[in-house]
Amino acid sequence: MLKQYRHIQVAIDGSKEADAAFQKAVAIAARNDADLEILHVIDTRSFQNVSSFDSAMVEQVSKEAETKLKEYHQRAIKAGAKKANYTVEFGSPKTIISHDFPKKKNIDLIILGATGLNAVERILLGSVTEYVSRTAKCDVLVIRNK
Repeated sequence: MLKQYRHIQVAIDGSKEADAAFQKAVAIAARNDADLEILHVIDTRSFQNVSSFDSAMVEQVSKEAETKLKEYHQRAIKAGAKKANYTVEFGSPKTIISHDFPKKKNIDLIILGATGLNAVERILLGSVTEYVSRTAKCDVLVIRNK
């Protein structure tokens, strides 16, 4: 018997793989008449190396993310997802994507692309996708390509 998903989360990071994950998430949400939560996490580690905390820079990054997510939201609605929302979060992508956001929104399926950091960062930090697929409490679908 196939599980029917009600609350689907898709993580967007601007990569081609994330776009493919988005397309798959929209199709699954439309087929299941499910809520689609489009999520982008701004990694706060990227601001740690800035010598003086520049709130204007954070605001600009946040506005750009919001603009991009609005576009994804419109695409989702056009493609048949009836209940789509988008959220920009700040913090650790691993923790937010795998634990915090799913708990807050009662997510039963996480969809994300098989993207990662560059090779050195993957060795030192580990892939977000790998971490999410290993630790999330709900089902995880990793999209490798279109």
